[in-house]
Amino acid sequence: MTTSDDAILLFHNTMRITDGHVEGFREAIAQAVGFAERHGPQLMVEVFVDERRMTAHSFQLFRDSDAVRAHWKLADPYIQGVMEHCRVERFEVYGEPDDDVLAGVRAGIGDGELAIAPRTAGFLRFGGGTAGA
Repeated sequence: MTTSDDAILLFHNTMRITDGHVEGFREAIAQAVGFAERHGPQLMVEVFVDERRMTAHSFQLFRDSDAVRAHWKLADPYIQGVMEHCRVERFEVYGEPDDDVLAGVRAGIGDGELAIAPRTAGFLRFGGGTAGA
């Protein structure tokens, strides 16, 4: 485990989709993820929608707290667009963000529940190189 691995942050955002807003949510999240893929600092973004429960789960992997701050600065209009269609129900942070990022998360989730779990161990397999090499 390298020092840079110790700074890794995985965010899991559970959102409650507003009744009648599933399609609007899907459109807004697709735009936000597309923007993040082209311009964002995230190493990974995945979003899953459970229409039966009217929830969505977003997973975002960041190299460190600086990457989270860069994401917020770049993507704020897209984040606001998504939030027009949902509210944060639960936000889980895996890793140890700095105090500034933690305060930003707390401010951004409103009445949503926050959970934080410090990193114990792990590795990243994706990135440079070729599979099987």
